[in-house]
Amino acid sequence: MSFSVSRVIENGLSLVKLQDKATNIIITILPEYGALLHSFQIPVNGAHLNIIDNYSTREQVEEQLGVSFKSSKLSPFVCRVRDGKYTLEEEDFEFANKYTDGNAIHGLLYNKPFKVVNEFADESQASVTLRYQFKREDPGYPYEYNCEVRYTLLPRSILQVETIVLNLDSLSIPLADGWHPYFALGGPIDNFELQISTESMLELDDKIIPTGNLIPNSSLAEGILIGNHQFNNCFVVKPVAQRPSAVLYNPANAVYVSIFTNSRYPYIQIYTPPHRKSIAIENLSAAPDCFNNGMGLQMLTPSRSQTFTVWYQAGVAEND
Repeated sequence: MSFSVSRVIENGLSLVKLQDKATNIIITILPEYGALLHSFQIPVNGAHLNIIDNYSTREQVEEQLGVSFKSSKLSPFVCRVRDGKYTLEEEDFEFANKYTDGNAIHGLLYNKPFKVVNEFADESQASVTLRYQFKREDPGYPYEYNCEVRYTLLPRSILQVETIVLNLDSLSIPLADGWHPYFALGGPIDNFELQISTESMLELDDKIIPTGNLIPNSSLAEGILIGNHQFNNCFVVKPVAQRPSAVLYNPANAVYVSIFTNSRYPYIQIYTPPHRKSIAIENLSAAPDCFNNGMGLQMLTPSRSQTFTVWYQAGVAEND
């Protein structure tokens, strides 16, 4: 059978491994820390290249996860909530934990232990489903819901990542969803090319919170050399069937990653860290601070579910 699912331990990390032996693509997932994507390994020049900037050891995860949030699941909110506070139905809420800038950041599940609830492999795919049940664990979010994450490795080096949120509460719950992967294609990001299907971006204030204004910006639609650009911006994307919402490409080794989304993920946040060794390309269902500004915010009614899907395709581009 071409596809397989297995368990491996690397540097003290217990991982779930999805593999396509036909293409030699390997995916590893770290369930116990937010079901994060640990590696997406592709064959390049006779060796494997992991295009995910990850944590190499358990000690690194413990020390850095709450600072860098690499590959984190963003739920039930994305990016920042101003001052960690919001008002819903005339009731005020405040999250217990704040980032160094005073905002609540990147949701509540990034460090939660997800359980593996299903594994499957046949001749056409390999998948693993992980689940965490959130039970009113933060005063800023006194609700109960299930978050399931299903990773599916498909032919043609495609990784499908589905997030299924089920409201277990008696009330409608505010909800946004996203991911926070950092991509490393070999070498500094200054030499990479970036393309995003966008014509506008959100104006952000000095706390990286939307002001409510849209700024026309189509410069990334045709693709740019990242060079010395510094990004911490949120772009409005127009997903088109069969066309990627974003593409990152390294001309030095022809390695690329294409990100495909649908209408459930209408925003992409781009962040370039100071070390310039990787770049965060974050697909978002709503804008930063959506619990306050309502941009993309969903109210999920009791017993209802919502599914969010993103597809990553990676490989080495063929020469013309």
